Amino acid sequence: MSENLKQFKKGALGAFFSIFISAAVVISISFFLFFHSIELNSNQIRNAAIMTFGNIVVLSALFWIFHLIRSYYTVIKPVRKIQEGLDAVTKGDFTVRIPLEKHNETFNAIIKSINRMTEELSSVETLKTDFISNVSHEIKTPISVIQNYSCLLQSGTLSKEEEKEYARIISDASLRLSGLVSNILKLNRLENQQIQLHTQRFDLSGHLTECLLSFEDIWEEKNIEIIPEITDSIFISSDPELLAIVWNNLFSNAFKFTEPGGQVYVTLKQEGQEAVVTVRDSGCGISPETAKHIFDKFYQGDTSHSAQGNGLGLALVKRIIDITGGEIRVNSTLGEGSEFTVIVQTTN
Repeated sequence: MSENLKQFKKGALGAFFSIFISAAVVISISFFLFFHSIELNSNQIRNAAIMTFGNIVVLSALFWIFHLIRSYYTVIKPVRKIQEGLDAVTKGDFTVRIPLEKHNETFNAIIKSINRMTEELSSVETLKTDFISNVSHEIKTPISVIQNYSCLLQSGTLSKEEEKEYARIISDASLRLSGLVSNILKLNRLENQQIQLHTQRFDLSGHLTECLLSFEDIWEEKNIEIIPEITDSIFISSDPELLAIVWNNLFSNAFKFTEPGGQVYVTLKQEGQEAVVTVRDSGCGISPETAKHIFDKFYQGDTSHSAQGNGLGLALVKRIIDITGGEIRVNSTLGEGSEFTVIVQTTN
């Protein structure tokens, strides 16, 4: 601020001399033109010159004071507020919002841009903090399970059945941890556009059926009835590996949230130039509030199934659908089940 004060004083002094010289030139020319045809003696001319010089000094001072006041309110004050706001941002305070100026649209345009920037930075900082917090929590849980049960296995006091059960728990925890890390890496690569699309023409019908059959052991174990309505020979141009992540996540969620003896419906049909894939289950459903955040990272509306996931699956699904140019919708009623619909463009 001291540097700005020095610059302000230097500029103010320069402004005074500029006003003084301008006023001296204008008044001197006016004086010359006005008195050119009038005969005056030397004393009258001398007195008039002194008076004129004094008037120039007074008028210059008045204009200078007006200039300083105007500059302070129209330039110095807004610039100072902007600088103070930017200084706070550089120190990590993204809650700063610079108030708008009255009748100064030029600075208001700059202030609005800075305020939008701080809002974005604040949002990014919140997401980063939440992400780190959620990742830490999700990693800590399986690590604690692995540590605790591995210590019990080393005790040497367990039966064969207990050792087998504890080993299974450790294996499940390690798989969950591996899946979490894998999903984080995939999501990070997708969000940073580090994954390039490998587009090819393929039969979506066969692709969808193949992904569904990979869950055969799960639906047989839970005695879930599969009701497929898949239209044959619907071709699309997209990345089959990325879309496989979409189907696998939707199928996994449908089986996870469907109670034993329930139903899962998988349909594929063509509507005009679009292929419509619907995965519907007869599970617990989701509330309207949960539906608003269903595609947010680490969000889990049903905490009773939190041990079976990490809240990244649908975030991955949404990101993949976005970058492949598709559309995804969710329709759910609490206690009656959920329906996810994916729409992609077909090709001839």
